[in-house]
Amino acid sequence: MTAGVDEAGRGPLAGPVVAAAVILAPGTRLPGLGDSKALTEADRLRLRDLILARAEAWAIGMASPATIDRINILQATFAAMHEALSGLPLTPELILVDGNRFLPFAVNGQAIPHRCIVRGDATERAISAASILAKTTRDDIMLMLHREYPKYGWHRNKGYPTAEHRAAIAIHGLTPHHRRTFRWQGPATLF
Repeated sequence: MTAGVDEAGRGPLAGPVVAAAVILAPGTRLPGLGDSKALTEADRLRLRDLILARAEAWAIGMASPATIDRINILQATFAAMHEALSGLPLTPELILVDGNRFLPFAVNGQAIPHRCIVRGDATERAISAASILAKTTRDDIMLMLHREYPKYGWHRNKGYPTAEHRAAIAIHGLTPHHRRTFRWQGPATLF
């Protein structure tokens, strides 16, 4: 039994980093499954419903902006991935991780083998499914936060450093949902 793991939200200025872990039974049919970034929003939502209905197991983990600021984005990503893996009702025998880095994960003191796969969200079905769950979950969170803070355009930019978002920060300042460890240098430049 293999779990795919991926995250969404490492690059934004606002909102959490969200990870998902998904276990698919061999032969699970998910027509159109692929990298969440290459799919339309409508396709991601359709596939999310199929994944939730057909996956053997799935779970979500996340790290807040405060956690990101406290331990850095890479460690927060690992924490969110571990939270997602801990939430699975089944223990995988192998973990496939999108990307090139991962902090080993253990259950009852026993490390579970893992393999990092660059662009795994485009080549491994379980990672693709995790990518879709992570992205749609994070997008839903940013849409909810947009209702509370509409001046930042999060319904469009999802917290990423667009010109609109940077200009809103320059005018209105930071919210409790902004990551403060990203160096802010005004609307024209970041970092």
